[in-house]
Amino acid sequence: MSSRRDRKLVRALRARDEDAFRELVNLYQHKVFNIVFRILNDRQEAEDVAQEVFITVFKHIDQFRGDAKFSTWLYRIATNHARNRIKYLSRRARKQHQDISDTPEGDMEINPLGGDVSRPDRQAQANQLEEIIQAGLSQLQSEHREIVVLRDIENLSYQEISEITGLAEGTVKSRLFRARVALKEFVQARYDFQEGS
Repeated sequence: MSSRRDRKLVRALRARDEDAFRELVNLYQHKVFNIVFRILNDRQEAEDVAQEVFITVFKHIDQFRGDAKFSTWLYRIATNHARNRIKYLSRRARKQHQDISDTPEGDMEINPLGGDVSRPDRQAQANQLEEIIQAGLSQLQSEHREIVVLRDIENLSYQEISEITGLAEGTVKSRLFRARVALKEFVQARYDFQEGS
C-alpha cells in the first residue's frame, strides 16, 4: 500500500469507523465520480454508481489484501461497477446520455488544453473541444473508453490499469492505442469541421 494515510484509513474502515467512511468519501469522491462519469457519460447514473462504489468498499474492506495501492483497488471497484451499469443499461435499452455541457465545471477535474484559459474565445474553444472529446469517448467501446479514462484522464500507470482491469499490460497498451486512434479521428473530423464553419 502506498501511504501511511491509506493504511490508517483501511484499519479504521475495517473497524467499521463511520468517520473513516466520511474521510474515504471526502478523499476519493471526485476521482471516483470522474472515472464513472467518463465511462458512463451520464451524470445521474455516475452519481448512483459512485455511491454504490463507496458502500461496496465499506462492506468489503476486509477483502483488500494490500497487494496493490488502496486507490488501485478502489478504482477497480469503480470501473467494475461502471461496467456492470453499462451492461444493465444495455439490457434495458436505455440510451439517454447527459451532455457534458450540463455538468458544472466544479465537478470536472480536467482541462483538455491544460493550464488556465483566460480569453473568452479560447474558453469557448476549450468548451467545444471538451464536448467533442466527451462525445468521442461515448462512441468508443466500453473497454476502450475505460482504458482511455484511466490512462489519459486519471493519469494512472499501465501497471495500475492492468491491476484495475485484470488485463495484461500489453493488452492495455494495444487497446489504448486503438482507442486513441479512434478518438483522434472522431475529434479531428468534428473539430476541424467546426473550426472551418
